Amino acid sequence: MEHVTEGSWESLPVPLHPRVLGALRELGFPYMTPVQSATIPLFMKNKDVAAEAVTGSGKTLAFVIPILEILLRREEKLKKSQVGAIIITPTRELAIQIDEVLSHFTKAFPQFSQILWIGGRNPGEDVARFKEHGGNIIVATPGRLEDMFRRKAEGLDLASCVRSLDVLVLDEADRLLDMGFEASINTILEFLPKQRRTGLFSATQTQEVENLVRAGLRNPVRISVKEKGAAASSTQKTPSRLENYYMVCKADEKFNQLVHFLRNHKREKHLVFFSTCACVEYYGKALEALVKGVKIMCIHGKMKYKRNKIFMEFRKLQSGILVCTDVMARGIDIPEVNWVLQYDPPSSASAFVHRCGRTARIGHGGSALVFLLPMEESYVSFLAINQKCPLQEMKLQKNTADLLPKLKSMALADRAVFEKGMKAFVSYVQAYVKHECSLIFRLKVLLEVLPC
Repeated sequence: MEHVTEGSWESLPVPLHPRVLGALRELGFPYMTPVQSATIPLFMKNKDVAAEAVTGSGKTLAFVIPILEILLRREEKLKKSQVGAIIITPTRELAIQIDEVLSHFTKAFPQFSQILWIGGRNPGEDVARFKEHGGNIIVATPGRLEDMFRRKAEGLDLASCVRSLDVLVLDEADRLLDMGFEASINTILEFLPKQRRTGLFSATQTQEVENLVRAGLRNPVRISVKEKGAAASSTQKTPSRLENYYMVCKADEKFNQLVHFLRNHKREKHLVFFSTCACVEYYGKALEALVKGVKIMCIHGKMKYKRNKIFMEFRKLQSGILVCTDVMARGIDIPEVNWVLQYDPPSSASAFVHRCGRTARIGHGGSALVFLLPMEESYVSFLAINQKCPLQEMKLQKNTADLLPKLKSMALADRAVFEKGMKAFVSYVQAYVKHECSLIFRLKVLLEVLPC
């Protein structure tokens, strides 16, 4: 009798299809993560599941594998236009990523067609693609999926196509609600058959998520997966292999410290988070001029058509810098991110945790650093208590160049950069209104530092 290793895919109580196991071997995943071992058997036994697990814990495979297994076990095979599974996720980057993971498996099962519906693409082309190739598995953002239900006049009767639905997955459910998609989700749910399996996956459990569980799931099994050891007892919300740092620096030192750090880590891969789209535009341009010999890219929510291309290109880089907003903070799996740098602490503590979670994913190591003003140092103890997220102090880097005069002269010499600086200033003010500290103090700081 063949020995089965505990935690291996072969140890599941319901055996997986040999070609699913083959795809897992190709991807280099010999063992299940806790959320996968807890969720997959329940999903495959006709249970609705509401799973909460720390970011980077392998939630995508926890629903991709059951979807395939459930569709493979159907008594009646799906026709081209019949939809068997829908995966809804809040951002187009996350949808692209899930579609990519799914394609690793569906290439072994040519009988299944998959389709990606996201913003930034022509909806007419999406309709034509579905009519030509079908879409047994749909990966979509809520707005685009809702829109597709309204395109009957163009020859797409999606309401009829989803009558065959077996599985619905709501990924990053808390973020779906944070981003104001509740109305779209409710509209979509009205079109879907009640006799389906539903999986709701979330990094944090909120009252809004609980309301969605009650509305969309029938007697769900609740799964909460924590990190092992000390992290389990303290319900730590960040990956255990993540090294989390903070640096306290004055307002006129902060940008200098950021540039100095990036200049000394050119061979590594970084995400640099800013609070607003305007700040990404402005500081992205500034970093391009001041950090030479490294690829610098920018991404934020107001980009309509370039986001997908930038995201895919950055994922392939061995080293580089992605300057971004919180549009990149949730669920995004970019290979080998060494450092997550937060130029500003976010307005919500949970967003801090999600930003950090872009590194140290699924067993890998990684580091994160947040820059704090002296008046923000209490944020460290707040995170330790509120998010169970301990931070170590990183001392100020020595021999940093004073780049603010150069930054100001660049802005004044370039009208476009100057206008970006003005927008950044206004957006900073708007972002800091959300913080509980003195707005007048913030304004004083910004007027001293921003070159506009």
